[in-house]
Amino acid sequence: MSVAEFSSISLFSEFSSSSQMRNFSTNLVSDAAEKGSGWIAQRKWDALVVGGGHNGLTAAAYLARAGLAVAVLERRHVLGGAAVTEEIVPGFKFSRCSYLQSLLRPSVIKELELHKHGMKLLPRNPSSFTPSLDGSYLLMGPDAGLNHSEISKFSKKDADAYPRYEQQLEKFSSFIAPLVDTVPPEVSSKASLTSHVSRLKVLAGIVNRSFGMSQADMVAFMELLLAPASRVLDNWFESDLLKATLATDAIIGTMGSVDTPGSGYVLLHHVMGETEGARGIWSYVQGGMGSISMAIAAAAKEAGATLVTNAKVDKFIVEASSGDSASVTGVTLEDGTHIEAKRVLSNATAATTFLKMVPSGVLREDFLNEISKIDYQSGTTKLNLAVSELPRFRACSGKGQEDPGPEHRGTIHLGADNMQDLLAAHKDACNGYSSTRPVIEMTIPSALDGTISPPGKHVINMFVQYTPYHLKDEGWEDPKTRESFANRCFDLVEEYAPGFKSSIIDFEMLAPPDLERIFGLTGGNVFHGAMSLDSLFLLRPVKGWSGYKTPLDGLYLCGSGAHPGGGVMAAAGRNAARVVLEELGKKLT
Repeated sequence: MSVAEFSSISLFSEFSSSSQMRNFSTNLVSDAAEKGSGWIAQRKWDALVVGGGHNGLTAAAYLARAGLAVAVLERRHVLGGAAVTEEIVPGFKFSRCSYLQSLLRPSVIKELELHKHGMKLLPRNPSSFTPSLDGSYLLMGPDAGLNHSEISKFSKKDADAYPRYEQQLEKFSSFIAPLVDTVPPEVSSKASLTSHVSRLKVLAGIVNRSFGMSQADMVAFMELLLAPASRVLDNWFESDLLKATLATDAIIGTMGSVDTPGSGYVLLHHVMGETEGARGIWSYVQGGMGSISMAIAAAAKEAGATLVTNAKVDKFIVEASSGDSASVTGVTLEDGTHIEAKRVLSNATAATTFLKMVPSGVLREDFLNEISKIDYQSGTTKLNLAVSELPRFRACSGKGQEDPGPEHRGTIHLGADNMQDLLAAHKDACNGYSSTRPVIEMTIPSALDGTISPPGKHVINMFVQYTPYHLKDEGWEDPKTRESFANRCFDLVEEYAPGFKSSIIDFEMLAPPDLERIFGLTGGNVFHGAMSLDSLFLLRPVKGWSGYKTPLDGLYLCGSGAHPGGGVMAAAGRNAARVVLEELGKKLT
């Protein structure tokens, strides 16, 4: 069966939101398409947040809790940004872009009472299933006994080494984690004495934690940060299937390969999260990832924030200040409405914020040059599928079953039985082509969440690599190109699970240009910019401007383009709110 035989929804169209999201909008959100936008301009706001993604909503919630008059302006018909649930096939609710939870900060969950506001996490056990074309498979999760038994099928040595590997990553995660909730100690001539003291405490904390690590641990930590993930994993393990499974965490969402120096940090970034206090455990969210955004939005609304959809910001209003400086004093919407504010927080990427929303001639050329050099390359395509039955994997004897088995609950790794397969897929992309044999991370959230699909049917997410934004001989706007790649992905799944293609009811394909157009992800990069070592902490988004403030007074970054980077963390939103409140002499609560 070819892609053309489906009732295609894979090109460039928008879809209605789910009924769950519509009910939320009715109760808590003002729709500017229905109500108009003039009423927003009838007051001067203490703060405007541009973009209703999870970070923007988080910033709004904390600012409103501190007593500020805050409005969130979201350009789409639905809140959530990339963390959104939408019903793109009737009866099937999809986590349309982001699809798993682990990185959401415990402080945000607790302080904003997200569980009270409806967020329910569904931990996965087992959490990983990797079938091989030779009929073997590797099943892994939080159960140490299961891991040892499964890895022993391939290497007793690796099975014994794996707990030590996990312990080391846990140690390194504990070292890094405090930095996630920290405002980078950026040097600023305008900083107050309190701000300087706060920055010194950050640096002192880093030094103190480093004293707690042995020399061997410190060397291993530096290797993880600087070396290719392939070298790190080769030093630990010998089993091809185990290394290929673990290596996907080092490349997912990036254009890098397992041989890229520093890819070990991306691996650490993906394992340093937690679910309900359990480190490294990823979970589904009942109702889809949009339930996280809705819970944060509910907390913001409860605190007094105003949430507006279909309100697309066109430009910032900029006025000259003292000396050579300038200030942002509000925004102009696409419909021409001018809205005044004392402060504006941008949840958009740095490229969109500074290269599109700031009027020309305002910012220094050297700063704009640095912003233009941010790496927004994306190798990722998202496929959202509605299927009539669960896939039947050959490695599990291909037995038909109505109830999900262990192989269906976690992330299913397909297309790479070894590191060489990962490298070959990346090489295609470097030459300007989508991977001949894509690397696929498949998840079936309906295996644990019965609220997102009709009985007996399922929702499948595929995060696929590598797919360059710009293809050498064709473009993603060509239906034949899209059909060819989607078929390539489905054919690959068919190798592991015969009959899979015949189960597809309908699907959506989001290539990098689609991710950019729909979700505002520059270049289709899901992290708001590369997560390489030269783009982190004091260097994110660019050197000299890591502290959420910008060269324009009254304008702040609060999205994943700022520290600590991508993923559904909400840390950037919380940290940016802290900076604003600190300027006002208020505390984060």
